[in-house]
Amino acid sequence: MKIGMFDSGIGGLNVLKEFINKYPNNHYYYYGDTLNVPYGDKDKDTLLEFSSRIVNFFEEIKVDLIIIACGTVSSTCLNELRNITTIPILDIISPTINYLKKINLEKIVVLGTNRTINSHIFKNSLNNLVEVATPEFVPMLENNSIDTDIIKKYVVEFKNYDAIVLGCTHYPLLILELKKYVSSNTIMIDMGKVIVDSMNISSKDTYNLDLYFTKIDDNLRKNIEKIIKSTYKIHLV
Repeated sequence: MKIGMFDSGIGGLNVLKEFINKYPNNHYYYYGDTLNVPYGDKDKDTLLEFSSRIVNFFEEIKVDLIIIACGTVSSTCLNELRNITTIPILDIISPTINYLKKINLEKIVVLGTNRTINSHIFKNSLNNLVEVATPEFVPMLENNSIDTDIIKKYVVEFKNYDAIVLGCTHYPLLILELKKYVSSNTIMIDMGKVIVDSMNISSKDTYNLDLYFTKIDDNLRKNIEKIIKSTYKIHLV
């Protein structure tokens, strides 16, 4: 099976890693729009322009499935993207909302980009949560750095919550840091793990991974090595 997956940068690699772990025998194509990262503060028209271009790229290489491994695009452009292609498209947020409805926790905080939080996509489906925009997280992670003061100021007031939803696919890279400021009972909900656990797809082909990025630098290479533990080919697109 040929699976295309995309994000503004490295965040979707966390989702990709989960797919490779559970369904290794597929040909994966990952597109990271690192030239235009972050997506979180961009308007819908711009996001649709960028993501439509990526969908067209996946059409050209004839993938069987497209996964939007980006919370920002999932919360703003899903329907429009489905209207421009016959390839099935899955978003990263819907499975997470379905999962939250099933586990029925009392106190939940969703961390996400400005665009995702302002869409209220989580709050429109669930009443028992707080939405918090964390715009400084993505640039920090793309630059392969950690600022504990930035992390602490966003999460310390939620230290006794039942769950933190990592509403951007970059944020699993912060799990160890986030755990320092919350209760040991607080669950970290990783959207990549949720979507993989919600699916049952074919895994019968030979493993291949092609990574496409619109900008490649040393920070990107370091981040790829940190996340992806299997062989890959990298391309500038």
